[in-house]
Amino acid sequence: MTDEGVLDPWVADWLQQNSRQIPMKDIYLMARPTESPFPVTRALPHVDDEVVSGIPVRIYRGESRPTGLVVYFHGGGWCTGSIGLMDNVARELAHATGAVVVSVEYRLAPEHPFPAGLDDCETVTRWALANTARFDVPPSNVLIAGDSAGGNLAAALTLRLRGAAGVRLAGQVLIYPSVATPTANFPSQKEFSGLNMPAEDAEWVWNAYSGGRNLADDPHFTPLAAESLADLPPAFIVLGGCDFLRDEGRAYAARLRDAGVDAEDVCFPGQIHGFMNHMFPAAADAFEQIGIWVRRRCDATDPRLP
Repeated sequence: MTDEGVLDPWVADWLQQNSRQIPMKDIYLMARPTESPFPVTRALPHVDDEVVSGIPVRIYRGESRPTGLVVYFHGGGWCTGSIGLMDNVARELAHATGAVVVSVEYRLAPEHPFPAGLDDCETVTRWALANTARFDVPPSNVLIAGDSAGGNLAAALTLRLRGAAGVRLAGQVLIYPSVATPTANFPSQKEFSGLNMPAEDAEWVWNAYSGGRNLADDPHFTPLAAESLADLPPAFIVLGGCDFLRDEGRAYAARLRDAGVDAEDVCFPGQIHGFMNHMFPAAADAFEQIGIWVRRRCDATDPRLP
């Protein structure tokens, strides 16, 4: 496809068969399963549940020596999702990157508004940095990743940890991240909001996560509001051509580059928000490209390599 904003015919057919009319505020509690409702499509030899400082995590590991350690924050609008629901994403990340993946069950809104979820993500990331030897990974090869709301948390966490003593991340993978407010007036917000996330739902989850506060100018809540994006980890940003978050993700990548950060953004034409979570055909290429980028970052910082 040459026009990124034209729906892929496969995606258009999927949307027709999977239209959703129930508002997010009425179903969010049902969208927090403890186990995946989908069959396992990517078998891994080691998948273990643990608890880190009271925060449940699921750790995925292959047989080979890991390339690095990826701390993954699931999507779901800060109000839904779980390590169970996003089990498929974590498995694919582990397979594609060759890294150990630690998936984080951070606290959700509206019961636990900002910054509770971000605090949990920081706690597990610091734990990962302190426990790399356990996973046979050098401290230089720790990255964070997240999709949608999880991409927001990953981007916000790099800002929070910037300059922190003893903290240096090898990279950040942001999958269709939410980095601006729903009313930021990016063209893609207006053009594609009705496909699978109505504007009313987007506003509801933002209000739930904020706890009703005006945090539009807080960079740890709205990363695109940061005055400077300098000195952040290298970034790989995945976008969907028909995703309502496309333009803000692209703007974030451009600002990272303007600030001197090595940032690459890749857009998959015709794809809607969540196309990797739903394992659309284009998801295979997206995971492969993430894997190539993460492996390259880990090779560049791995002291074990010549």
